[in-house]
Formats: sequence, structure tokens, C-alpha cells
Amino acid sequence: MKLLSVLLPLVLTMSCSTQEKPVYLFSYFNGNGDGLHLAYSEDGKEWQALGNDSVYLKPEIGKDKLMRDPSIVQDEEGVFHMVWTTGWWDQGIGYASSPDLKNWSAQQNIPVMEKFEGTKNAWAPELFYDKKDKIFYIFWASTIPGAFPEVPTSENEKGLNHRMYYVTTRDFKSFSDTRLYFEPGFSVIDCAILEKGGRYYMFLKNENSNPPEKNIRLTVSDKPFDFPVEVSAPITGNYWAEGPAPLLVGDSVYVYFDKYTEKKYGAVRSADLKNWEDVSDQVSFPKGIRHGTAFQVSRKILEGLK
Repeated sequence: MKLLSVLLPLVLTMSCSTQEKPVYLFSYFNGNGDGLHLAYSEDGKEWQALGNDSVYLKPEIGKDKLMRDPSIVQDEEGVFHMVWTTGWWDQGIGYASSPDLKNWSAQQNIPVMEKFEGTKNAWAPELFYDKKDKIFYIFWASTIPGAFPEVPTSENEKGLNHRMYYVTTRDFKSFSDTRLYFEPGFSVIDCAILEKGGRYYMFLKNENSNPPEKNIRLTVSDKPFDFPVEVSAPITGNYWAEGPAPLLVGDSVYVYFDKYTEKKYGAVRSADLKNWEDVSDQVSFPKGIRHGTAFQVSRKILEGLK
């Protein structure tokens, strides 16, 4: 009896410790946009594909029927919400929801830019859930010809001059009007937000192509909008990077990104969100992984996916 009284608290402690240990997921696509793939990690460094790198949701909507740049957040009721790029030259974005990342609602088009005549695209939509106000922000990059002063471009990017736009929603049934979200004075895409300590950190790609920038930068606000247009120096190195995906792992913030010209993934890490260390050689990802998002889930969700 005495032995049992000693062992039981130890077993319970071990059980609680196992349940509380964080686990992370990464949503991504392969190729030109084949569908939703998922990877997991225990430490934020080593990422392993789930389901033999199979597709968890195939695209059904959009002109090109693609699923690129899948962005996923979980609300306070445990429901996962996802938006994605449905095609290269669409004026809407895709949306679906799921309780477990396996069984998904019907896919729907959100016509975010259809009221803006001549809009070329709606790229890399990103979701952010503001727990304080219980509202979802959806923001993406679009080019509206003539809306902003032209920037010098390379020949293959001629006519593209992106700015960030957004809508808000509480239920994914009704949406605010589309409005300008971020205008830094250069072509900008791939914004992603991390909330930490009551401040909002937005990571973004400077998309200018002549001379080429193609790097990740940072701006900070006390709310999930009205970000200062003065952005940081590049936090990534001497390579092209896009699709920043921030994730809090312990006391460090990782920002993962697609080194798309090198066909591999990289990462930078910071403890104070000011000084950044390139840890690309310390992370590993499934082969062929493309632009997605990183987020924490319960172990129950992970086991269900396994």
C-alpha cells in the first residue's frame, strides 16, 4: 500500500506532463497547389510529414482548382478554419472548416476582390484570430492596376504591384467590406501575424524585383491593424525567401519561410523579436514542402491525424 501511494502521484505527474507537452503542426502544399498537407513537430526543428505526405483536402473551387498557401487557425471552440489561394488570377479565396483537420466542410469561395474592377489576383490569404475581440482577420495580397505608383519590376513580374487588403468576420458567413490593410510604399505579399505579450508582430515579404529584395521583414503594432509602414531591415539572409510562418516555441519565436529558389525551407529564431539568428541548418522539413502556416494543437488532434 505504501509503494502504491508513492507510485500513483508519479504516474499522474508523468501523465499530465505528457498531455501538456506542446505539439506543433505545419500546413503546406506541394507542386503547383495539389491540396492540404500536414507535418508535425515536437520541438519546432524536426518536422515530419503526416499520412505519408498524403493530401488531407483536395481543392475543388477556383479557376485553376488549386490549393496554395493554406493558412489555418483554431478558434476558442476548437474548430479549425482554413483559407487558401484558389488560383493564380482569381479575385476570391477559398475557405473551409474542420473539427479535426480530417473531416472538412464544403469548400466555398469568398469573393474578396470582385468589387474592385481589374484586380489581377488574390494571393496567399492569411488568417489571424484576435482572441481579445473574438474576431478573425483575413488578409491577402492583390494588384489593382494604377492604384499605387508603379515600382520598377523585372520582366516576368511586369504589371504586378501588390498591396495587402483585408476583411474581418466572426462567423465566416458575413464579412466586412474589403479595405486596404498595409501599404508600405513597396510591393508587399505574404503577411503573417504573431501575438506575444499583448503586441502584434507582422512578418512580411518585400516583393520588389528590380533591384530584387525578396526578403522577410517585420513591423509591430499594439493592435492587429494600423501597422507602422516603417519596417525592419531584412531578418532573413542573402537568399530569396517568402511565406513567413511565425511560431512561438518555448521562449523563442521561430519564423519559417520558403527558400523557393533553392527548393527548401529555412528559419530564423529570436528570443526578443529584435535580434535574429539564422537556424536554417538546424531545421528539417518534408521534401517538396511549400508555403504554409505553423500552429500549436492538442496531442489528441495529432494522434487523430496519425
